[in-house]
This record gives sequence, C-alpha cells and structure tokens, in this order.
Amino acid sequence: MHDEFLCHVTAYGTCGGRRVGVPLGTYRAPTLALALWWLRDRATWIAERLDPRPGDAPFPPNALIPVGAGVADVPSVLRAWCADPAQQELIADQLAAGRLVRIATSDDTTEYELLAESVDALRMQRTIPALVVPVA
Repeated sequence: MHDEFLCHVTAYGTCGGRRVGVPLGTYRAPTLALALWWLRDRATWIAERLDPRPGDAPFPPNALIPVGAGVADVPSVLRAWCADPAQQELIADQLAAGRLVRIATSDDTTEYELLAESVDALRMQRTIPALVVPVA
C-alpha cells in the first residue's frame, strides 16, 4: 500500500500561439483518503468557479449566461465525476497500486487536469537504473 500521494491541478490554455499551463494547486496527501478528498474538493472548486449557482452570490444582471450547445460542460463533467462512487473506487484502486492517475476535461478554450501519484512509486522509479540504448 502506498502511503503518500502528490496531487496537482492545472489549467491549460493557449496564449500567443503556445500551450500554457497555469497551476491551480498542489497537495501532498498523507493518506489515500485525503488524496481522493483533495481531488474531489478541487474538482468542485473549479466547477463552482466556472458555473456558480445564481443564488450563491449577488451577480450583476446578465453576468451568467449559458454556453453554446456545442461547448463541453466542464462543471457538469467534474460534478458527475465527484458524485460517481465507481469512478472514485477506480481512482483509489489505481493510486493504491502505485499508478499515476489523470482526470482531464476541456471546453473550447481550456483543459482542466487533476493528477495524483504515489510518492513511494516515484521514489521506486528513481532507484531503477535508467534504460540506456546506444544510438548508432
């Protein structure tokens, strides 16, 4: 069982013709349960900022408008992921096995990525000798 997990949330977009990543948070979780909680919390945080509930705060008139039919609904995807026990169990199993987990969704301008990986697995990878292949 892996005991510690490194979690990251990043938003990617295009600026000046280049793909740019903006870190939205990092957390070193001391347990699997806290890693999962943090990923769900950050997914919810993103969803609430992209799609705030109209009654949550005083918004100026016409400040909130629906997106077009062809645009992916990132907040709904993230909220559905958070509420799906089967997805949460799958993520937990993958992390417990030492695998990197990536949850990503995007709309027409931005990709949102949640990553988590075992700190123990990272340490073990560093101790394995690098594969060196001679180039002719």
